[in-house]
Amino acid sequence: MASAAEQLASNLNFGAFAKAEDLKKRIWFTLAALLVYRLGTFIPLPGINPVAFAETFKANASGILGMFNTFAGGAIERMAIFALNIMPYISASIIMQLMTSVDKRLEALKKEGEQGRKTINQYTRYLTVLLAAFQAYGIAIGLEGSRSAAGPVVLDPGWFFRISTVVTMVGGTMFLMWLGEQITQRGVGNGISLIIFAGIVAGLPTAIVSMFELARTGQLNTGLLLALMALMLFVVAAIVCIERAQRRLLIQYPKQQVGNRMFQGNSSHLPLKLNSAGVIPPIFASSLLLLPITAAQFSAGQGPEWLGAVVAALGNGQPLHMLVYVLLIVFFAFFYTAVVFNPQETAENLRKYGGFLPGRRPGAQTAEYIDYVLTRITVVGAVYLAAVCVLPEFLISYAAIPFYFGGTSLLIAVSVTMDTVAQVHSHLLAHQYEGLIKKAKLRGATRGRR
Repeated sequence: MASAAEQLASNLNFGAFAKAEDLKKRIWFTLAALLVYRLGTFIPLPGINPVAFAETFKANASGILGMFNTFAGGAIERMAIFALNIMPYISASIIMQLMTSVDKRLEALKKEGEQGRKTINQYTRYLTVLLAAFQAYGIAIGLEGSRSAAGPVVLDPGWFFRISTVVTMVGGTMFLMWLGEQITQRGVGNGISLIIFAGIVAGLPTAIVSMFELARTGQLNTGLLLALMALMLFVVAAIVCIERAQRRLLIQYPKQQVGNRMFQGNSSHLPLKLNSAGVIPPIFASSLLLLPITAAQFSAGQGPEWLGAVVAALGNGQPLHMLVYVLLIVFFAFFYTAVVFNPQETAENLRKYGGFLPGRRPGAQTAEYIDYVLTRITVVGAVYLAAVCVLPEFLISYAAIPFYFGGTSLLIAVSVTMDTVAQVHSHLLAHQYEGLIKKAKLRGATRGRR
C-alpha cells in the first residue's frame, strides 16, 4: 500500500492537475475570496480624513501597530473596514479554548461530537462580536482624540461616528470570519490562516523595494542588508525543516487468528510533530498584545500615565515586548498542543484496536509515556517558535527594517504555504485514486461482457 501511494505521489504532475476539475474550482474559489478580502482593505471607514490619519499612523508605525498593520494587509494604515482583521475571532477562540478546559459544561459540550462543536463555535461567534465591538469603540474614541498637521483625523466627531465605526468594523470582522469558513469548506487550505497569509504577502513587494531603497540611499548598510537576507534564508530553511520534523513512536500489533488463518502481527508508527501547535501560538500572542493599545485608545490620550508607559514599553523591539511575546508563545505552544492532542484518548484508541508500545503496558502507562515524550518535544517546539519569532525582531528594531521580514511573518507565510501545498497534493492524490478505481471498474465490466 505504501509503495502504491509513493508511486502515485511520484506521478503527480501538471497533467494530473489539469484533469482535477474539483481542485481547480477550489483554487479559483480561494483566489476569488482572497481578492474580495484584499479589496476590502482599501475601503476606508466613513468620516475619516485619510491625509490626517496617514500622518498620525506614520508617527506610530514603528510600534506594535506596525506589526498588526502587517497582519491586516495594510488595512490599519488606511483605516479600512477590515482594520480589525480576524484578530477578534482569534482572541475569542483563545478564550473559549481556555474556558473549555476550565468549565465542565463546555467540556461536556466538546465531548458531544459534531453537535457540541457547532454549539461551541456559535458561542465563539457571539464572543467575537463583543470583542470586536469593544475594540472598534476604543478605536473610534482614539481616532476622535487624534490630530495631525493636516487637521483632526475625524471630520465630525460624536456618537454617530462612534456607532457607525463600531457597526462597520464589527461587520468587517464577521464577514472575514464567514469568508474564512467558506475558504476552509469550499476552497483549499485553512481560511483564517490564508487571510492572515494574504495580508502579509500583499505587502512584501513594497517592503522589498523600500528595503533596497534604504540601501541605495545609504540609510542601510550593504553588509547589514546581506546579513539580513542570509538570516531570512536561514529562518525559512529552519521553519521548513522543523515543521516537517516528527518523533515517531513504534506501535506493535499482535498476531490475529481469523477462522483457520493466522495473520502475522504488523507494526506502524505514531507520529508526533515537533511543533504540534503550528503558527497558532504567535498569532494568539500577537492578538493579546493588541489589548493594551485598545485600552489606551479608550482614554484618548487622557488616561493614567502608567497606561501610556505600558503601551510604550510594549512597543515593537522593546525588552518588555520581547519578554511578554516569548512567554505568551511558550504558554500557547503547550496549551494548544494539549488542546489538539490528548494522550489518554490516543492510548485508549490503541488499546481498543490491540496496538501497544513495546515495553509499555496498554492504558495508563502508555498515556503517561506519550505525554512524557510530547512534553519533551513541545519544549523544543516552543523554543523554536520563540527563537524564530523574536530573534529577527532584534535586527529589525536595530536597523528599522519593515515588519514583513520579522520571524512571525516568515513563520506564518512559510507554514501556511506548506499546509496549502500539502492539501493540494492530497486532492491530486485522491483524484488519481478515483481515476484508478474507475479504470478498474471499467475493465471489470468489459471482462464481464466478454
